[in-house]
Amino acid sequence: MRNGVLTIMKKELDRFFGDRRMVFSILMPGILIYVMYCFMGVAMGDAFGVDEDYTPTVRAAGLPASMEPLLQQTGFAVTAGEDEAAAREAVAAQTLDLLLVFPEDFDRITADYEVSSGLPAPNVEIYYNSAATSSAMAYQAVTGLLDAYEAQMVNKFDVNAGGGAYDLATVEDTAGSIFSMMMPLLLMMFLYSGCAAVAPESIAGEKERGTIATMLITPIRRSHIALGKILALAVIAMISAASSTVGTILSLPKMMGGLTDTVNAAIYGAREYLLLAAVILSTVLVMVTIISLLSAFAKTIKEAQTYAVPFMLLVMLLGISGMFGSSGEQGLWAYCIPLYNSVQCMTGIFSFSVLPAGVAVSLGANAAVTLAGVLVLARMFNSERIIFAK
Repeated sequence: MRNGVLTIMKKELDRFFGDRRMVFSILMPGILIYVMYCFMGVAMGDAFGVDEDYTPTVRAAGLPASMEPLLQQTGFAVTAGEDEAAAREAVAAQTLDLLLVFPEDFDRITADYEVSSGLPAPNVEIYYNSAATSSAMAYQAVTGLLDAYEAQMVNKFDVNAGGGAYDLATVEDTAGSIFSMMMPLLLMMFLYSGCAAVAPESIAGEKERGTIATMLITPIRRSHIALGKILALAVIAMISAASSTVGTILSLPKMMGGLTDTVNAAIYGAREYLLLAAVILSTVLVMVTIISLLSAFAKTIKEAQTYAVPFMLLVMLLGISGMFGSSGEQGLWAYCIPLYNSVQCMTGIFSFSVLPAGVAVSLGANAAVTLAGVLVLARMFNSERIIFAK
């Protein structure tokens, strides 16, 4: 009995370790999870921080002498200025990180103020933009210093008291920040799901059923067969992705706690939707092409789906990169990278910072990849070793 068990075990282990694809399928999840989590850690560090050499800019109106040494501790670039309206506009436009407004003759009125009097304490106003990482970071740092100084003075002044509108982020800034963080990842996953649901069955499925031979003996050119399949699959995938996308956009306000005034897709106009549609179409064509090529190598639908797993994780990584970055930080060369360029374009569109030249380069690059994939797929259809592999 023992010899029989060992014999069966040896046979199965030899079969498994003798097939490099099966070994790879076992080792691949751990490797890809490690890569993905490392990437997410680095990306999150970049997203929720600022460059080490970046110095936040702060404008102070009515800056008292007692506050100058305190603000110097931050290491920020603090300048004095009395034009509060222009400074608030600069904070809203994200060209200035912070605006501090001190009451006139701050040192004297805080020295004379009595907490027991019941009168409102002098109020220091700090204007910031929560949609800008550098502004939010500067706000936290300065608020912490002022709170500590206030405690030392036994609460002789307040910071942002009275419920004023100190966050100068506009509705477009806030909504754009939320949409640009979430939607590229969701869109990439929706597009991949739509492509992966139909592409393996169209090619690997026909190989598995043996019907591909009948199609290949028709007088239709192989390149036309490849192009026809890719375009048809793209249409089906687009319908699937469109349904998921519309449902997600409509449900976002509910998911975000009913913030219909902030998280509202109506802030985007026809220009943004047209650009987004063009980017999505080119992205679907690239995804369908890649999955079709993988399916042509596979013998069965299940094998094709296994081959597509690394591609799925790559799509996830690219989508995640959109959550922690902003478009326009790289040069136009970044828009030449298929799928990555799609994420960059989506991020720019949703954050109102799209580069038209970047979109044009992306569409051209994705079209070139699709055309090259069609030609490769046509050559694969001409190879009996690939199409009729057992």
